[in-house]
Amino acid sequence: MTITAVADNQDVELGSNLRQRLAARGFDAVTLLVIPAFVLLTLLFLYPFGYGLVLSFEPKTGAAWSNYARFFSDPYLYSTIWKTLLLSVPVTLVNLLVSLPVAFRVRLMYRQRLLTTILVVPITLGTVLIAEGLLNYLGPQGWFNRVLISIGLIDHPLRLVHNYWGVFASLVINGFPFTFLLVLSYVTGIDPALEQAAATLGASARQRFTHVYLPILMPGLAITFCLSFVQAFSVFPSAVLLGEPAGETRVISIAAYQAAFEEYDYSMASAIAMIMGFVQLAIVMSLMATRGLFYRGPVAGTKG
Repeated sequence: MTITAVADNQDVELGSNLRQRLAARGFDAVTLLVIPAFVLLTLLFLYPFGYGLVLSFEPKTGAAWSNYARFFSDPYLYSTIWKTLLLSVPVTLVNLLVSLPVAFRVRLMYRQRLLTTILVVPITLGTVLIAEGLLNYLGPQGWFNRVLISIGLIDHPLRLVHNYWGVFASLVINGFPFTFLLVLSYVTGIDPALEQAAATLGASARQRFTHVYLPILMPGLAITFCLSFVQAFSVFPSAVLLGEPAGETRVISIAAYQAAFEEYDYSMASAIAMIMGFVQLAIVMSLMATRGLFYRGPVAGTKG
């Protein structure tokens, strides 16, 4: 009995020491909660990405890198990168620049939740429904052109859809609520005492924004830009319904779709998807690397 008790005590001590050593390295019971998220991430992202990357190096004919060589040697293909950037970057900048003053104004309003709900409505509509609405409103026979013609401002309908500006408007409407909510969360998280202290010292409204708010907001604005940019870069339904899929709005996602479902070349489609992902990754990493240039102090000035 004595030997058994001693052995049990040793096992308990060993188990306790092991848990302490694992906890010191950041592995405890709470860490186990990461396992379901990691499994889900592997199934939904890591495995499809790895499978697509391997498939992109298995072309129908030629060497392993033939798909990438074909893409960058064909102007009709590699120009889709520039066309996609020409849409996604301006749309992201417009949404960010408009969201910032609106967020500053909304944070002071009494019925903030009501206005936020109204601004978030476009998220519930979906890209396709927004595109259909713009076709009905801004099309050649839409109410906007008919009103302008009836009051004599124009003689013939304006071309507002099936071009660059139709896709641009759809992306702004669809992406603004998402950008606005992120910006509003960052703006409302800043302690108002910082602005009050700056005002007490004689700083103007512009100086308070430039020297107090903007440096603290820049890391959050960089993250918001990245998330909004990725959302706009993956444009597909708007480019097809409201744009010119064979011309100025032939974005890279359309090229991948055509390779997969029109040419039935899934290897080439995977290569285009990989290029699309690497372009997004390059821009996101460059922005994340520069977000700390504006503010490197403590974050104690924010609430929460």
